[in-house]
Amino acid sequence: MALELRHLRYLLAVAEHGSFTRAAEDLRISQPTLSQQVRQLERTVGVPLLDRTGRSVRLTDAGETYARHARRALRDLAAAQRAVQDVQDLTRGHLRLAATPTFTSYLVGPLVAELHTRHPGITLDVQEMTQDRIESALLADDLDLGIAFAGSHLPGVVAQTLFTETLSLVTGAPDPEAGPSEPLPVGELSDHQLALLNGDFATRNHIDAHFAAHRVQPRITVEANSVQALVEIVRRTPIATVLPDAVTHDHPHLRPVPLEPALPARTVTLLRRGSSYQSAAARAFTRLTQDLVRARGYTDVPQ
Repeated sequence: MALELRHLRYLLAVAEHGSFTRAAEDLRISQPTLSQQVRQLERTVGVPLLDRTGRSVRLTDAGETYARHARRALRDLAAAQRAVQDVQDLTRGHLRLAATPTFTSYLVGPLVAELHTRHPGITLDVQEMTQDRIESALLADDLDLGIAFAGSHLPGVVAQTLFTETLSLVTGAPDPEAGPSEPLPVGELSDHQLALLNGDFATRNHIDAHFAAHRVQPRITVEANSVQALVEIVRRTPIATVLPDAVTHDHPHLRPVPLEPALPARTVTLLRRGSSYQSAAARAFTRLTQDLVRARGYTDVPQ
Protein backbone atom coordinates (compact mmCIF):
# COMPACT_ATOMS: atom_id res chain seq x y z
CA MET A 1 0.00 0.00 0.00
CA ALA A 2 1.25 3.47 -0.85
CA LEU A 3 1.38 5.59 2.27
CA GLU A 4 -0.64 8.80 1.94
CA LEU A 5 -0.97 11.84 4.15
CA ARG A 6 -4.51 10.91 5.10
CA HIS A 7 -3.22 7.80 6.87
CA LEU A 8 -1.09 9.96 9.13
CA ARG A 9 -3.97 12.32 9.83
CA TYR A 10 -6.31 9.43 10.56
CA LEU A 11 -3.90 7.86 13.05
CA LEU A 12 -3.34 11.16 14.84
CA ALA A 13 -7.08 11.85 15.00
CA VAL A 14 -7.76 8.48 16.67
CA ALA A 15 -4.90 9.08 19.11
CA GLU A 16 -6.20 12.56 19.94
CA HIS A 17 -9.80 11.48 20.52
CA GLY A 18 -9.02 8.07 22.05
CA SER A 19 -11.91 6.70 20.04
CA PHE A 20 -12.56 5.60 16.47
CA THR A 21 -16.14 6.83 16.74
CA ARG A 22 -15.28 10.38 17.80
CA ALA A 23 -12.36 10.55 15.38
CA ALA A 24 -14.58 9.44 12.50
CA GLU A 25 -17.14 12.11 13.42
CA ASP A 26 -14.42 14.76 13.52
CA LEU A 27 -12.98 13.62 10.18
CA ARG A 28 -16.46 13.24 8.67
CA ILE A 29 -15.86 9.74 7.41
CA SER A 30 -17.45 6.46 8.41
CA GLN A 31 -16.00 4.50 11.31
CA PRO A 32 -15.44 1.33 9.21
CA THR A 33 -13.51 3.36 6.63
CA LEU A 34 -11.38 4.96 9.34
CA SER A 35 -10.66 1.60 10.98
CA GLN A 36 -9.73 0.06 7.62
CA GLN A 37 -7.36 2.91 6.76
CA VAL A 38 -5.57 2.67 10.11
CA ARG A 39 -5.25 -1.11 9.72
CA GLN A 40 -3.68 -0.54 6.32
CA LEU A 41 -1.17 1.85 7.87
CA GLU A 42 -0.28 -0.69 10.57
CA ARG A 43 0.25 -3.40 7.95
CA THR A 44 2.54 -1.08 6.01
CA VAL A 45 4.55 -0.15 9.11
CA GLY A 46 4.60 -3.75 10.29
CA VAL A 47 3.66 -3.19 13.96
CA PRO A 48 0.49 -2.31 15.88
CA LEU A 49 0.27 1.44 16.38
CA LEU A 50 -2.90 1.49 18.49
CA ASP A 51 -3.89 -0.44 21.60
CA ARG A 52 -7.58 -1.26 21.21
CA THR A 53 -7.95 -3.47 24.31
CA GLY A 54 -8.91 -0.82 26.86
CA ARG A 55 -11.98 1.36 27.29
CA SER A 56 -10.32 3.95 25.10
CA VAL A 57 -7.97 3.58 22.18
CA ARG A 58 -4.41 4.70 22.82
CA LEU A 59 -1.08 4.64 21.04
CA THR A 60 1.30 1.75 21.63
CA ASP A 61 4.94 2.48 22.38
CA ALA A 62 5.68 2.09 18.68
CA GLY A 63 2.64 4.23 17.92
CA GLU A 64 3.91 7.03 20.18
CA THR A 65 7.20 7.10 18.27
CA TYR A 66 5.47 6.95 14.90
CA ALA A 67 2.97 9.66 15.85
CA ARG A 68 5.73 11.99 17.00
CA HIS A 69 7.42 11.72 13.60
CA ALA A 70 4.07 11.98 11.81
CA ARG A 71 3.25 15.25 13.56
CA ARG A 72 6.66 16.63 12.65
CA ALA A 73 6.25 15.52 9.04
CA LEU A 74 2.84 17.19 8.74
CA ARG A 75 4.20 20.42 10.26
CA ASP A 76 7.13 20.40 7.84
CA LEU A 77 4.84 19.78 4.88
CA ALA A 78 2.55 22.62 5.95
CA ALA A 79 5.57 24.92 6.23
CA ALA A 80 6.74 23.81 2.79
CA GLN A 81 3.31 24.58 1.36
CA ARG A 82 3.39 28.08 2.85
CA ALA A 83 6.90 28.59 1.47
CA VAL A 84 5.76 27.64 -2.02
CA GLN A 85 2.78 29.98 -1.79
CA ASP A 86 4.83 32.81 -0.29
CA VAL A 87 5.00 35.84 -2.54
CA GLN A 88 8.06 37.98 -1.98
CA ASP A 89 6.48 41.15 -3.35
CA LEU A 90 3.75 40.86 -0.64
CA THR A 91 0.86 41.19 -3.07
CA ARG A 92 -0.64 38.28 -1.15
CA GLY A 93 0.17 36.16 1.86
CA HIS A 94 -1.18 35.08 5.24
CA LEU A 95 0.02 35.71 8.79
CA ARG A 96 -1.01 33.93 12.01
CA LEU A 97 -0.49 36.22 15.00
CA ALA A 98 -1.25 35.98 18.72
CA ALA A 99 -0.79 38.46 21.55
CA THR A 100 -1.23 38.44 25.29
CA PRO A 101 -4.40 40.30 26.33
CA THR A 102 -3.02 43.69 27.35
CA PHE A 103 -1.42 44.20 23.93
CA THR A 104 -4.77 43.95 22.17
CA SER A 105 -5.78 47.17 23.94
CA TYR A 106 -3.06 49.39 22.50
CA LEU A 107 -0.69 47.61 20.12
CA VAL A 108 -2.50 45.04 17.96
CA GLY A 109 -4.98 47.50 16.43
CA PRO A 110 -2.33 49.96 15.15
CA LEU A 111 -0.18 47.06 13.91
CA VAL A 112 -3.04 45.52 11.94
CA ALA A 113 -3.98 48.93 10.52
CA GLU A 114 -0.37 49.53 9.42
CA LEU A 115 -0.08 46.08 7.89
CA HIS A 116 -3.29 46.60 5.93
CA THR A 117 -2.10 50.02 4.73
CA ARG A 118 1.28 48.77 3.57
CA HIS A 119 0.27 45.32 2.32
CA PRO A 120 -3.50 45.05 1.77
CA GLY A 121 -3.10 41.67 0.05
CA ILE A 122 -1.95 39.96 3.24
CA THR A 123 -4.70 38.26 5.24
CA LEU A 124 -4.34 38.01 9.00
CA ASP A 125 -5.52 35.63 11.72
CA VAL A 126 -5.25 37.35 15.12
CA GLN A 127 -5.80 35.57 18.42
CA GLU A 128 -5.60 36.61 22.05
CA MET A 129 -4.10 34.06 24.43
CA THR A 130 -1.81 33.61 27.40
CA GLN A 131 1.94 33.55 26.88
CA ASP A 132 2.33 29.83 27.60
CA ARG A 133 -0.32 29.04 25.00
CA ILE A 134 1.39 31.33 22.48
CA GLU A 135 4.70 29.52 22.89
CA SER A 136 3.09 26.09 22.63
CA ALA A 137 1.22 27.17 19.50
CA LEU A 138 4.43 28.49 17.94
CA LEU A 139 6.18 25.19 18.55
CA ALA A 140 3.21 23.30 17.09
CA ASP A 141 3.38 25.55 13.99
CA ASP A 142 -0.12 26.88 14.68
CA LEU A 143 1.23 30.46 14.79
CA ASP A 144 3.82 32.46 12.89
CA LEU A 145 4.46 35.20 15.47
CA GLY A 146 3.48 36.11 19.02
CA ILE A 147 3.69 39.31 21.05
CA ALA A 148 4.47 38.72 24.72
CA PHE A 149 7.01 39.46 27.44
CA ALA A 150 10.66 38.51 27.85
CA GLY A 151 11.41 35.78 30.35
CA SER A 152 12.01 32.04 30.41
CA HIS A 153 10.83 30.72 27.07
CA LEU A 154 10.22 27.17 25.94
CA PRO A 155 13.15 25.55 24.09
CA GLY A 156 12.86 26.37 20.41
CA VAL A 157 11.11 29.74 20.91
CA VAL A 158 13.14 32.77 19.82
CA ALA A 159 12.42 36.21 21.33
CA GLN A 160 13.25 39.53 19.66
CA THR A 161 13.15 42.61 21.89
CA LEU A 162 10.70 45.32 20.81
CA PHE A 163 10.45 47.88 23.62
CA THR A 164 10.12 48.40 27.37
CA GLU A 165 6.63 48.65 28.83
CA THR A 166 6.09 50.78 31.93
CA LEU A 167 3.02 50.85 34.17
CA SER A 168 1.49 53.51 36.40
CA LEU A 169 -1.42 54.04 38.71
CA VAL A 170 -4.24 55.56 36.65
CA THR A 171 -7.19 57.71 37.69
CA GLY A 172 -9.80 59.71 35.82
CA ALA A 173 -8.76 63.16 34.59
CA PRO A 174 -11.76 65.51 34.88
CA ASP A 175 -9.53 68.56 34.44
CA PRO A 176 -7.90 68.51 30.99
CA GLU A 177 -5.55 71.34 32.05
CA ALA A 178 -4.24 69.48 35.07
CA GLY A 179 -0.47 69.13 35.16
CA PRO A 180 1.57 66.03 35.89
CA SER A 181 0.69 64.22 39.09
CA GLU A 182 3.13 64.03 41.98
CA PRO A 183 4.51 60.53 42.69
CA LEU A 184 2.40 58.56 45.14
CA PRO A 185 4.20 56.44 47.75
CA VAL A 186 3.15 52.86 47.11
CA GLY A 187 2.36 52.43 50.80
CA GLU A 188 -0.49 54.94 50.48
CA LEU A 189 -2.36 52.70 48.04
CA SER A 190 -4.19 51.19 50.99
CA ASP A 191 -6.24 54.40 51.03
CA HIS A 192 -7.35 53.98 47.38
CA GLN A 193 -9.97 51.70 45.83
CA LEU A 194 -8.54 49.82 42.88
CA ALA A 195 -9.94 48.02 39.85
CA LEU A 196 -7.44 45.49 38.47
CA LEU A 197 -7.22 42.76 35.88
CA ASN A 198 -8.01 39.35 37.33
CA GLY A 199 -5.48 36.68 38.16
CA ASP A 200 -5.55 35.14 34.66
CA PHE A 201 -3.40 38.01 33.43
CA ALA A 202 0.39 38.14 33.71
CA THR A 203 0.00 41.89 34.31
CA ARG A 204 -1.99 41.22 37.50
CA ASN A 205 0.69 38.86 38.77
CA HIS A 206 3.30 41.52 38.02
CA ILE A 207 1.31 44.12 39.99
CA ASP A 208 0.64 41.79 42.92
CA ALA A 209 4.34 40.91 43.18
CA HIS A 210 5.22 44.61 43.44
CA PHE A 211 2.62 45.21 46.13
CA ALA A 212 3.74 42.14 48.08
CA ALA A 213 7.39 43.21 47.89
CA HIS A 214 6.43 46.48 49.59
CA ARG A 215 3.93 44.88 51.99
CA VAL A 216 0.99 46.76 50.55
CA GLN A 217 -2.54 45.40 50.73
CA PRO A 218 -4.63 47.60 48.41
CA ARG A 219 -8.41 47.75 48.49
CA ILE A 220 -9.30 45.85 45.31
CA THR A 221 -12.99 46.52 44.77
CA VAL A 222 -13.28 45.43 41.14
CA GLU A 223 -11.62 42.67 39.09
CA ALA A 224 -12.07 42.63 35.32
CA ASN A 225 -11.05 40.45 32.39
CA SER A 226 -10.36 43.26 29.91
CA VAL A 227 -8.39 46.48 29.80
CA GLN A 228 -11.30 48.24 28.13
CA ALA A 229 -13.50 47.45 31.12
CA LEU A 230 -10.92 49.02 33.45
CA VAL A 231 -10.72 52.12 31.26
CA GLU A 232 -14.49 52.61 31.44
CA ILE A 233 -14.60 51.98 35.20
CA VAL A 234 -11.87 54.52 35.93
CA ARG A 235 -13.39 57.00 33.52
CA ARG A 236 -16.78 56.92 35.29
CA THR A 237 -15.85 56.35 38.96
CA PRO A 238 -13.31 57.56 41.54
CA ILE A 239 -11.74 54.08 41.44
CA ALA A 240 -8.12 53.89 40.23
CA THR A 241 -6.35 51.12 38.30
CA VAL A 242 -2.88 50.15 37.07
CA LEU A 243 -2.27 50.16 33.31
CA PRO A 244 0.59 50.28 30.82
CA ASP A 245 1.51 53.90 30.12
CA ALA A 246 0.89 53.27 26.41
CA VAL A 247 -2.79 52.62 27.17
CA THR A 248 -3.05 55.84 29.17
CA HIS A 249 -1.47 57.86 26.35
CA ASP A 250 -4.27 56.73 24.02
CA HIS A 251 -7.01 57.93 26.42
CA PRO A 252 -6.90 61.66 27.29
CA HIS A 253 -9.51 61.18 30.01
CA LEU A 254 -7.07 59.01 31.99
CA ARG A 255 -4.45 60.47 34.31
CA PRO A 256 -1.25 58.55 35.12
CA VAL A 257 0.05 58.81 38.67
CA PRO A 258 3.66 57.64 39.13
CA LEU A 259 4.18 55.27 42.04
CA GLU A 260 7.19 55.53 44.34
CA PRO A 261 8.89 53.13 44.01
CA ALA A 262 7.73 52.55 40.45
CA LEU A 263 6.45 49.26 39.17
CA PRO A 264 9.28 47.33 37.46
CA ALA A 265 9.33 47.77 33.69
CA ARG A 266 8.80 44.77 31.41
CA THR A 267 10.45 43.95 28.10
CA VAL A 268 8.04 43.33 25.22
CA THR A 269 9.16 40.78 22.66
CA LEU A 270 8.17 39.34 19.31
CA LEU A 271 8.20 35.54 19.54
CA ARG A 272 8.68 32.95 16.79
CA ARG A 273 9.70 29.33 16.44
CA GLY A 274 13.43 29.27 15.85
CA SER A 275 13.40 26.47 13.29
CA SER A 276 10.38 27.65 11.33
CA TYR A 277 10.32 29.11 7.83
CA GLN A 278 9.72 32.85 8.07
CA SER A 279 7.39 33.95 5.30
CA ALA A 280 7.66 37.30 3.57
CA ALA A 281 4.51 38.33 5.45
CA ALA A 282 6.11 37.47 8.82
CA ARG A 283 9.28 39.35 7.94
CA ALA A 284 7.27 42.37 6.78
CA PHE A 285 5.23 42.34 10.01
CA THR A 286 8.43 42.24 12.05
CA ARG A 287 9.78 45.31 10.23
CA LEU A 288 6.59 47.33 10.56
CA THR A 289 6.33 46.42 14.25
CA GLN A 290 9.77 47.91 14.84
CA ASP A 291 8.84 50.99 12.80
CA LEU A 292 5.58 51.54 14.67
CA VAL A 293 6.92 51.20 18.22
CA ARG A 294 9.77 53.56 17.32
CA ALA A 295 7.37 56.10 15.77
CA ARG A 296 5.20 56.00 18.89
CA GLY A 297 8.14 56.78 21.11
CA TYR A 298 8.22 53.57 23.12
CA THR A 299 11.50 53.16 24.97
CA ASP A 300 14.46 50.85 24.40
CA VAL A 301 13.53 49.95 20.83
CA PRO A 302 16.42 48.12 19.13
CA GLN A 303 18.06 50.09 16.32
